[in-house]
Order: sequence, then structure tokens, then C-alpha cells
Amino acid sequence: TIKIWNVRTFRCEVSLSGHTDSVEAIRWGGVGLLYSASRDRTIKVWGVEGEGNQVGKLVRTLSGHGHRINALALSCEHVCRTGPFDHRPRTFASPEEAQAAAQERYDTMGGGQSAEVERLVSGSDDYTLILWTPSESKQPVARLTGHQQAVNDIAFSPDGRYFASAAFDKKVKVWDGRTGAFIATLTGHVGAVYKVAWSMDSRLLVSASKDSTIKLWDMAEPKHAKHTLPGHADEVYALDWSPDGTQVASGSKDRTIKVWRN
Repeated sequence: TIKIWNVRTFRCEVSLSGHTDSVEAIRWGGVGLLYSASRDRTIKVWGVEGEGNQVGKLVRTLSGHGHRINALALSCEHVCRTGPFDHRPRTFASPEEAQAAAQERYDTMGGGQSAEVERLVSGSDDYTLILWTPSESKQPVARLTGHQQAVNDIAFSPDGRYFASAAFDKKVKVWDGRTGAFIATLTGHVGAVYKVAWSMDSRLLVSASKDSTIKLWDMAEPKHAKHTLPGHADEVYALDWSPDGTQVASGSKDRTIKVWRN
């Protein structure tokens, strides 16, 4: 099951039942939907806005993978996370002004009235990714092949133009965020790649690997890593780029968290 909690009252607002195996990934959408992926090889789309029985209602089920689903990524995820802020310093005179700027940014980039529909990508142990428009249809837009082992992580670039996938085959692949067309394979890691994260301006990508390193890639020249960051003593499991774009944080099996300055 999936439980939605009120963070102010610490009460469980609703429990969502429907998956027949463990839930591996959850993503909040920007149009009142929640997406969950499971070992049962399905993605379920839940309505989480409205009154009474409308909250937690199953909207549709997305099927297409042949094995467990490990990762989900949404085209609007970065906008929902950062609100009115981007890689440029900005200040607002009031909360209302900030809210209006966040709404405008979501509408143009994330899936609002004037933007393209919200896009979802799923990655699986079946070595494939599937691109969906889950707010509109249960049919996939494209099935993406190329990885030779299970897919661990997926991340959309903040501008929604690209998404990157990391896999046990030691590769990172970059794809077109709208069509799913293949763009590039980033090779250099000598162990499984666990996580990927984008810079705020969508120009740079970092990847974390079993080989204990983090690699920095420039999308203008993706054939070779721009830098290799070798500070960890064991596998690197966690990775994130700060919303202001100045720092990258990494967490490792060596029991340390390192912060790297861009």
C-alpha cells in the first residue's frame, strides 16, 4: 500500500491499495496526480486532489514492462521542486508574487496550460525505458532500448529537453525528453551507475557509480567525462545537485557525505 500523510497533523489522510507487490518508486505530479511504480511491473496513476472519494482514486494503470520497475522521472519534477527559482538569483517582494512566478514557470515548462503535457519515464529490470503521457493516456509514447542490464535511475533535465538513465551496464544514456530519441551514451565508469543528477541550467550532468567515483559530463561534449571526482572510498549510492546550482552532494557506502563545489 501507499499512505499519504498530513505533515502538519501527522495523520494518514488516505491509503492507496492496488499494487500486488512492493512499491519501488513514487512521484508527485503537477496536475493533481500521483504516480507509483512496483515490482508487479505496473505503474498506477492516482488522483490526489478533490474532496471525499476523489482523493486516492485510481485513474489508470500503465502496463508494458516485462520485469520490476525501479525508477520514475517526471518532466515537471524540477519545476515542482524549485517553484519560482532557477539558476539566476531572484528575489520577490511578497509570497503572492513568488507564487505567481512559480505558477507562470510551471505553466510554461512543467505541464500547465501553455506547456506540453506532463511526461513520465519509467526504467526497469527488463533493461528498457518507457516514455508516457500518463495524464492523458495509458498507451506508451515510446519504448527505449539500448541498456544491456537493469536500469537504476532516471532524471529529467530542468528544462525538460533531455532525460538521462543510469544502469548496471556501467553506462549513462541521454535521450530526447519529448520524443525519447537516443542522443548519446556516456562511457567511462568501470562499475554499475547508480544515480544521475542535472545542473540547474541543464548543461551539466553528474553520475555516481559502484566504482567509487562521480563523473561530471558536459552535454556540449558528451563523449568523455569533463571531470572525475575520486574522493569516496567505496560505492556511491546517493547524488543530488543543489537547487541554486552551486554544489553537488554525494553519499557513499564508505559512510561519508561529500559536498562538491561547482
